[in-house]
Amino acid sequence: MQRKRFPLLMQEMVTVRLAIHKKMLIPGEIADKRSGPKAKHNYESAKSNQLFDRRHKSESLEGTDEMNFKSMISKGGNLGIYSIPNDKRNRNRSGRGRKKKIFETYLPVNDVSAGLKRGELIQGPLRINPKKYHEAFIPSPDGNRDIFIEGIISRNRALNGDVVVVKLLPKEQWKVIVSEGNGSETNVLAQSDVPGEVNNVNFEDISAQDKVEVLGPSPDVIIEEQYDDSQDENDNGTSDLQKNALGGRVSKMNFSASEKATGLRPDDNSATRIRTSRQGKSCNMVVNDPRNHPDRFLQKTGKVVYIVEKKHSRAVTGFIKPLTDKNSELYKEFIVFSPVDHRVPRILVPLEDCPGDFMARPGDYGNILFICRIVDWRDDSNFADGHLTRSLGQAGEIEPETEGILIEYDVDFSDFSDEVLECLPKSLPWTIPNEEFRIRKDLREDCIFTIDPATARDLDDALSCRELPEGNFEVGVHIADVSYFVHEGTALDVIASKRATSVYLVQKVIPMLPRLLCEELCSLNPMQDKLAFSVIWKLTPQGKILSQWYGRTIIRSCVKLSYNHAQSIIEDPEKIFTTEELPPVSPEHCITEIKTAVVNLHSIAKHLRRQRFDGGALRLDQLKISFTLDRETGMPQGCYVYQYKDSNRLVEEFMLLANMAVAHNIYNSFPEQALLRLHPPPQTKMLDDLNEFCDQMGLDLDFSTAGTLHTSLNKTLGTDQYSAARREVLTHMCSRPMQMALYFCTGVLCDEALFRHYALNVPFYTHFTSPIRRYADIIVHRLLAASIGSGRRVGLDKSDIQKQADHCNGKKSASKKVQELSTDIFFSVFVKECGPLESEAMVMGVLDQSFDVLVLRYGIQKRIYCNGLPLQGFTFHRVGKNPELKLMWEPETMDQKPVCQVIAIFAVVEVVLKSDSAALKYSAILKKPTGAPE
Repeated sequence: MQRKRFPLLMQEMVTVRLAIHKKMLIPGEIADKRSGPKAKHNYESAKSNQLFDRRHKSESLEGTDEMNFKSMISKGGNLGIYSIPNDKRNRNRSGRGRKKKIFETYLPVNDVSAGLKRGELIQGPLRINPKKYHEAFIPSPDGNRDIFIEGIISRNRALNGDVVVVKLLPKEQWKVIVSEGNGSETNVLAQSDVPGEVNNVNFEDISAQDKVEVLGPSPDVIIEEQYDDSQDENDNGTSDLQKNALGGRVSKMNFSASEKATGLRPDDNSATRIRTSRQGKSCNMVVNDPRNHPDRFLQKTGKVVYIVEKKHSRAVTGFIKPLTDKNSELYKEFIVFSPVDHRVPRILVPLEDCPGDFMARPGDYGNILFICRIVDWRDDSNFADGHLTRSLGQAGEIEPETEGILIEYDVDFSDFSDEVLECLPKSLPWTIPNEEFRIRKDLREDCIFTIDPATARDLDDALSCRELPEGNFEVGVHIADVSYFVHEGTALDVIASKRATSVYLVQKVIPMLPRLLCEELCSLNPMQDKLAFSVIWKLTPQGKILSQWYGRTIIRSCVKLSYNHAQSIIEDPEKIFTTEELPPVSPEHCITEIKTAVVNLHSIAKHLRRQRFDGGALRLDQLKISFTLDRETGMPQGCYVYQYKDSNRLVEEFMLLANMAVAHNIYNSFPEQALLRLHPPPQTKMLDDLNEFCDQMGLDLDFSTAGTLHTSLNKTLGTDQYSAARREVLTHMCSRPMQMALYFCTGVLCDEALFRHYALNVPFYTHFTSPIRRYADIIVHRLLAASIGSGRRVGLDKSDIQKQADHCNGKKSASKKVQELSTDIFFSVFVKECGPLESEAMVMGVLDQSFDVLVLRYGIQKRIYCNGLPLQGFTFHRVGKNPELKLMWEPETMDQKPVCQVIAIFAVVEVVLKSDSAALKYSAILKKPTGAPE
C-alpha cells in the first residue's frame, strides 16, 4: 500500500513532516452492522459491540495542530492502556493477584511531550515485518535508516501502523552493519520497508474504473503509490531494495583475538559465506562493540514508550482453538484466537463468545474464519484480550477472505443509512432544474464522450476536442459535478468524508457514495443530460496553452467509448467503423466526428507527454495483473498482464493538465485553504545505495533528478526478448526509495518549496478529476466553485482541511492495500484451480539463502528459498557488488555429477507456481536446469 515515512518532529520544527502528520481518527462502523454474506456459523455478540463502542470512544483523538503536541495527548489521555473494569477476565485475574509485568508502563503524558520537545524521544508510525513479527521499525527523523525495534517486549503492545513514541537504546545496543564484497557498505537493515512505490507515476488520475477490471481488460494505473507493507512480506526486516539487490545482512559482530591481530575485517573480499542444505553452516565475521564504528555503519535501536494513536483497527481474522492445558483454570472460561496476521498477538476470548458446541466439537471449526476485536492488552500478559464479533465462513473461499480484509483495514462496506439516503433527490427520474440552465454553460450540443473500460459504471470524466478556424483546438475536460449533490455538513457529506475513497476489489467496488449518485445521477452516461465542472483550453496543435476557462456546465455525452475502441481508432484512423463495431452513438453526432476528435486528442497528448518528460517528469510503470471472471460463479477463469496503451496515455495527459490547472487556481484564490498534493523526493540513503549498486553492476542510471532517472531508465537495455523484463526489474528497484504522495493544506505547510510534486516535476498539483470516488476531489470542486463565484466559500478552516487531508491519506493507503490483497486472493485461487503454472522468471534480487523472481507470464513477484530445493548445497558470493548464488543440484543417478546453476540479478530461470496445503497460499518452485552436469 504504505507505512509512512513522515514522523512527527519536535514542536518548533515546521516542516513537511510536521504539517502532514496531524491525525484524525474517525470511528468506524461496528462490524456486526455491516452487510456481507451470511456464514455457516454466523452469530452476534452484543457484549463485544458495547465494549468496542466504549473503547472506540476512548481512542478517538480530536485532531489538533502538532505545534501543540502536549495538548493533543492530554485530551486523549494515555491511549496505550485500555482496561475494561467490568470485564469478567479482569475480575478473575485480580482475584488471583497481580502477575509480574511483562511490558513496561507507558511514560506519563507530560514526560512524553517534554521528551519530544527536547529530541530525546522520537514519534512515528510503527511497521512490523509480517514474516518476522519480532522485528519492527519506525522512520528516523533524519531521513536515514529506520530505527529498529527488536522483539515484542520492546514493541510494548503497539500494533502495525500505530503512531508510537520511541526511546533510543544506548549506542552499545545498536546494530552494526556488516560490509561485504568490495568493502563498501552494501547491506542495510535500516529500511524495513519503504514509504511507497511510485508505480505508474503519472497515471493516478485516470478514472476509478481503470483500477480494476472484472470481466475484461483493465489497467491498474496509479500515479503516486501509497506505502505498501506487502513489500515486507518477502523480507526479514531489511529493505527489499538493499537485501534483494545487494544481498545484505545485519548481525552483531564479534572479532576473535586472532582476527583483531591480523587486521582481518568482515568486509574483506575473501569473506565469502557458504551455506549448504545438508550442513546449514555459516561463516560470519563479527565485531562486538557498535561504539567503535562510525554512525553510517550502525543501525539505531529503540523501544516503544507510548502509543499516541492506535491506527491499527484492532480487528483481525483468524481461527479459534481451545487452550492446550486442560488443567488450567482458564480452560473452562477462555479460548485462544490465533490471528492469520502473525504481527498481531494471540488473543484470549471468553468461551461465551464462541458457538455453543465449540468445546464439544472444536474440530468442526478448524477451518472457519472468525473476526476478533482486541479490547485490551494487559502489561502482565503475552496474550491480548478480545471478543469474537462474527464468523466469516470457510477459509480459502473468496467472499469470507474478502470480507475479512475489509474489516481488518477498516473499510466501511455497510449499507448507507436512511439518514444518508434522505440527502438524495426524492423525485425519480431526476431532471436538471431550470435554474441550472440559467447559471451554467450549456455544452449539450458539443461532441463530448467518455473513454473508460467497457464494464465501467461510474463515469466521472469526459473529453471534447473541436478544431478552430485558425488551426488551433478547443479541448475540454468535463468532470461530474458531484459537489452539487453532496452539500457540506450533511449526513451524505459526513459519510463520504469518512469513507474518503471508493475501494476497488477484483470482483466488486465498495463505493464512497450511494450507487444512485455514482452510477446514475453523477455518472456521465451517454445521451443523458448531466451536470459537470469543466476546464476548457484553447491549445495549439503542439499543446501550448493559449487560454483556459473554468466553469460549471451541462453536458450530454454522445458515446461511451472503451479503451479498446479508442485504441482501434488511434491505430487505424482511416478505418470505417460499422455501427456494430462501436457502442451506440448519439444521432446528433456521427462516428467520423468522434474519430476525428479522438485522433486530434491523441496527437496533442503526444506533444504534452513529450513536453512533460523533456521537462523532467518521471514515470515508473510496473506490471499489473487483470482477471477474467466466470459470470455465474465469480471465480477467476484466467489472468494476464494488463497492457497500457496509447488510449490510456491520451486520457492521462488531459487529466493531469486539468489537475495542474485547478491546483494553480485554487491556491491563488485561497492560499490558506487550498487542498493540494505533494510528492517528496526519494529517500536519500536508499537512493545513494541504489546508485552505488548500479555503478557496480555497470548500469548507467542517472539519479540526480526525476527527469534524468526517467531518461536513463528508458534507454535500451539490450535488444533481446528480455529487455522489457530487465527494465521491469530496474523499475522495481527504483520504486523502493520513492516516498508516498500526500494531500496537504497549503495554509498549514507554508513553504512553497515543499509543495512540489517530485514525479511530475511541477510546483502545484491536486486531484480534481475523480470526485465520484475520492473525497479530496469534492473539496477541490468546492474550492474551485468558490474561486469563480459559482459556489459558497468552503466552511472548513486550514486545520480542518489538514485533518481531512490526513484522513484521506490514510484511507487511500488502506484502499490500495486492500486492492492488492484482493488481487492476491484471486491469484491464489487461480493457481489452486488452474495450476501448477509454468513460466519463465527473471531474478530480481539475491540473498544469502534465497532469491526473488519476477514471474514474466503473470507479472507477480515471488521468493524462492534454497533450502526448499533438492540441492547438494549452495554458496553465496559476490562479483564486485553483484550478489550471486551458486546452486549445486542433486544428480538424478549416482554416476552423474551435480548440475551447477548460477543465480544472479537479471538471470532467466524456469519456475512452477504450485498451490500449498494452507488456504490461499502458493509457492514458486525453481525447475532444475537442463544443462550438462558440471
